[in-house]
Amino acid sequence: MHLRTWPGQEERPALALHCMMGNGSYWRPIAAELADLVAITAPDMPGHGPSPEWQGGPPDFHTAVTRQVAALISRPVDLIGHSIGATIALRIAVAAPEAVRSLTLVEPVLFAAAPDAANTAEMEEIRDTVLAGNPTEAARRFLGRWGGLEWEQQTPTARQRLARQMTMVVAGNDALMHDSANILREGGLEAIDAPVLLVMGEESPPVIPAIADALAARLQDVGRAVVPGAGHMLPITHPAQMADLLRLNLERS
Repeated sequence: MHLRTWPGQEERPALALHCMMGNGSYWRPIAAELADLVAITAPDMPGHGPSPEWQGGPPDFHTAVTRQVAALISRPVDLIGHSIGATIALRIAVAAPEAVRSLTLVEPVLFAAAPDAANTAEMEEIRDTVLAGNPTEAARRFLGRWGGLEWEQQTPTARQRLARQMTMVVAGNDALMHDSANILREGGLEAIDAPVLLVMGEESPPVIPAIADALAARLQDVGRAVVPGAGHMLPITHPAQMADLLRLNLERS
């Protein structure tokens, strides 16, 4: 994976994992605000940013990214994740709690934690649209709910990229919708003893607070925060507030 690393406290490394169809560059202003505490590295997932294209599985997309991120960890780190990146961070923390100094989960989309019929139906429709050979329409619908952007304002090149990335949305669905990675296994969340912070946007889809409720109920040391006026893409739209909240969790650990 292509890595983006910003100056900071080298003795305290942190990993920041981006959302689906994003890239690590949006952590830059947050990394700058936190440079007195940590040195943040943000990998670009396969098929995102300058990283190589996703070639398909096996392993599945979620597992492939998790393995590549885990390989970057050589000592306890502060793990930060947004959306699917948050589910990858959580998967690592469940598998190796000793490797995590603090864990910040922004809008985790582990839908299996709080099954919602309407959300499931919508995600299945998007998947079926991709499989039917119309990834452009699937991307428009997906980003209208989760991307916080206006499709009509995207350049033709950006639209092509976003449509191409829908194959990875479908490839990651099994882990998110059905917990094929077994993140929610008995005793897994409970074993995380690092401070955890769950962050969500006030205007996010209702499934997000339901997921936060389910996760928080099982975590040992957890705080929660809601960013007023923010939606799912709050690390991009509200970086100052995101940095302030991250600082609170970093200072607790």
